[in-house]
This record gives sequence, C-alpha cells and structure tokens, in this order.
Amino acid sequence: MGASVGAAYASTAARKLFAGTERRIELDGERELKTAEAVAERLGHMKGALMKLGQMASYVDDALPAPLREALAQLQSNAPPMSAALAAQVIESEFGAPPDQLFVEWDPQPIAAASIGQVHRAVIVDPATGQERAVAVKVQYPGVADAVEADLRNADLLGMLLQQGFGGLDPDEMVAEIKERLAEELDYRLEARNQQLFADFYRGHPFIHVPEVFPTFSGAHVITSELVDGCTWQEMLEWPQEHRDRVGEVIFRFVFRSLYGMHAFNGDPHPGNYLFHRDGRVTFLDFGLVKHFDDAEMNAFIAMVKAAAYDHDVAAFRAVVERAGMLRPGCPSPDDEVGEYFSQFYESVRDDREVTWSSEYSSRIVRHTFDRTSPIAQYATVPKAFVFIQRINLGLYALLGELRATGNYRRIAEELWPFVGGPPSTDLAVAEQPWLQRH
Repeated sequence: MGASVGAAYASTAARKLFAGTERRIELDGERELKTAEAVAERLGHMKGALMKLGQMASYVDDALPAPLREALAQLQSNAPPMSAALAAQVIESEFGAPPDQLFVEWDPQPIAAASIGQVHRAVIVDPATGQERAVAVKVQYPGVADAVEADLRNADLLGMLLQQGFGGLDPDEMVAEIKERLAEELDYRLEARNQQLFADFYRGHPFIHVPEVFPTFSGAHVITSELVDGCTWQEMLEWPQEHRDRVGEVIFRFVFRSLYGMHAFNGDPHPGNYLFHRDGRVTFLDFGLVKHFDDAEMNAFIAMVKAAAYDHDVAAFRAVVERAGMLRPGCPSPDDEVGEYFSQFYESVRDDREVTWSSEYSSRIVRHTFDRTSPIAQYATVPKAFVFIQRINLGLYALLGELRATGNYRRIAEELWPFVGGPPSTDLAVAEQPWLQRH
C-alpha cells in the first residue's frame, strides 16, 4: 500500500513541474482521490482487524482529508465481497447442505459486506411457527481467522509503540483485551448468543429493535436472523434535523441503557451497524464485539461519572480514577488539572442545558485521547475494563457529532444514571415508560 501511494505521489510531482497553478491544484486533487481509493481498496481486501480500523477511521476524526473519509466510509457496509461460490461453500461446510437446499430461497449476491463476514438474503421455514420467514444470513469469510490472528500478532508491537509516547501506559492489559475481544468476534455462536441477549432485553421496546436469531440456521461461521429493511446512515443524514435529533437520542439511550441496564456494551458503534425507520425506530445490528462488565467494573464507571458530571468533585474524581487504575499514584498535577484531563468526556452531560454535538468536539476527544504532550499522559494508562469503553468516547461521540444532534443530554443522562433515575425529559422517554415498567 505504501509503494502504491508513493508511486502516485511521485507521478503527480513529476507532472506538476510543467503545470500551471490551476492544473497543479487539479493534479493535487486527483492524487488525493487516487490515494484515498487505494487505501480503502487495500484495507477492504485485507479484511479482519485492519479493515475494522479503516471503518473506525472513516468517522471518528473529521481532520482526515474528505476524499479519504468518503472512500473509507465504503468499508462500513460495502466492502469488497467474497464470491458466491465461497459463501455457498461455507454454508455447506457448516450445515452439510448447499444453500439452495437448506433455504427456501437464497440470494447469492450479498446485501452487505464488512470486516469479518457478509450478509445474504434468504427465506426459511421458521421451526417455531412453520411459516416462511425472510432472513439475513451472515457468512464468515473463509480464512479470516488467520487474517485476524496475523493482525493480533502485531498488537504487541502496537502496545510497544503506544508505550513510547505514554510513559505511564502499561500496554499488557490493553493488548490482552483487544486480542480477547477480537478473537471472540470470530465465534459466531457467541455472537448469536449476545445478539439474542440484546433482543430479549429490548423485546417490545418502542424505538430500539434488535433482530431475533434463528439458532437452527446458525453455527460457528453462520448467523441467521430476521431480515430488517431500513434506511442506511447516509440516507438518514438527508432527513430533516429534527429527525436526526431523534436518531441521536435513540442511539445515546441504547448505548447507556445497555451499559447500565445489562452491564454490557456493544463495542462496535459505527454507521454500518444501524438501520433507520421512518417511524423513529432504530435497528441495531452486529453483536460480535460485546463486552460484559462485572459489578466492580460497573461501580467504578458509575463512581467516575457521579464525581465528574454530577457532584463536580474533582478530589473524589481523582481518587476514583486512581482506584480504577487509570492514573498511577504520584502524578504531581493538581486535582483540578487531573479532573480536566479525564473529564472532557463528560462535557455534554455536565450541565443542565441544551447542547448540540459537533464533529469538532468528537475530533477533539480523539486527539485528546492520544495526546502525549500533557504531563498527566505520563501517568495515565488504560486498564482492561476501560479499553472498549473508550469506543463510546470515540465512536458514539463521532456519530452524534455527524448528526449534529441537539437536546438536553444532561436530563437524558439523569434518566439513565442509576444513582439519579430522573423523570422522563423527552417524548421518547415518555414513550419508553410502559416498557420500563415491564422491566
């Protein structure tokens, strides 16, 4: 990939020697576009963890050049697919019969393709009802386990590089957590259980929907679930702002209702994992990267948000951060500087006011997360429990920023925080009350 990009740069540089100003600008634009397309294409064919990194890069930081962001956005749901014959081979290997015998109908052309597998439309006879059902069949790429294993061997190097910039960072726990979670994503049986867990929890919810899984047609490399039609992220972005505000609130409520209600987090929040419906519902897809938290971990999260965003107690917040292992003892910075360093993530819920999320804010959070200039960074680390929680700060905030979602998120958060349990503050909150009462 480096050679390809370098050749494009050298070719453009040579042509610019004899070009006028306008032509030079045009050539720069062409090179930028070709470079972006080359990076996206190469990552798309690589699959696995590196393609997932490309997906995330497409939306977490608006400082990326626009052509690169647009090219990488194709990785969210339209990555290069595997052949129809290979997909059929996976189905037959899993169930002992080719797809045209296993399913009433089978579409060999995928409707979506991503980092670990691709999705096909099919029709089954539902074992529970005897009725025909349209389904989505997610098929894992053959050999992707080897690709991910190769990527994860490089995770140790990533940890060493990060430690160079963050003197206080202990990369061992971070790398171990990344390896464990990404390895789990290859096990479609585990993903099916996680998806059904979320489907059971949100069954009957007025605006959050998780597709049901069909275990009879699911296995280690195949997941079959109900087929859902809806608008994509890009289509939804064309909706009026009031509808985008509602979408932002739904996604925010899903993330934190899951965290506080299920003690679980679907750790892959990116635009390709949502479908949007005109009635205001959002369907959540892809539960391969789910992190479950124990009581001690949840207590640490809750104590942090309470001290930082609710009590505004910087001394208590610093004590919690040190107890949680995010800040090594002995940091010479005063409490208020430590509080400011770690509590930027709570900016949008710190005060009772209407806020508009922005791409600038989410990009600032990304840069702050990896900023090594602060002396506090030399004492900061990321314990195992917090590795994928950072995906909230990086992924969720980026999505809300792209939506430019507006609302009083402090009041919404107070409804979700278990130490407050505030009254309904929006129309969505009122609509959710009957479902909450059943829970």
